[in-house]
Amino acid sequence: MKHLQMMLASHPHSMAKSDKLGQAAHHNALCAQTCTSCADACLAEPKVDHLRRCIRLNLDCADICATTSRVLTRQTDVDIALIQDLLRACATACRVCAEECEKHAGMHEHCRLCAEHCRQCVDVCEEMLEAIPAMA
Repeated sequence: MKHLQMMLASHPHSMAKSDKLGQAAHHNALCAQTCTSCADACLAEPKVDHLRRCIRLNLDCADICATTSRVLTRQTDVDIALIQDLLRACATACRVCAEECEKHAGMHEHCRLCAEHCRQCVDVCEEMLEAIPAMA
């Protein structure tokens, strides 16, 4: 993450006055990878039918987190309202995904790990939302 933070700080219009932007971009990218991996692991389980909703929410969360991460790294002509909406959507997707993964966490370690990271990502998105006024 240090490299990402340095990259964000080197931007001529850097919003990275704190580590919050880099942390949010990093956690969202990691959450996208975690959710994609969980969906794939769910597909490999012998009784995949009861994991259908989990797979769907994992894939939705992965797409939203990946998009949010990419948008957060762009600092030229930033639209604060768009970033706030993305962070809210990301927090919602992560919350819903975590709730579903927690239903399967007792049987599937990949779901437990995914739920854990999704909860962390919710916290990071909410912290970033609180930090935006000071960054703008």
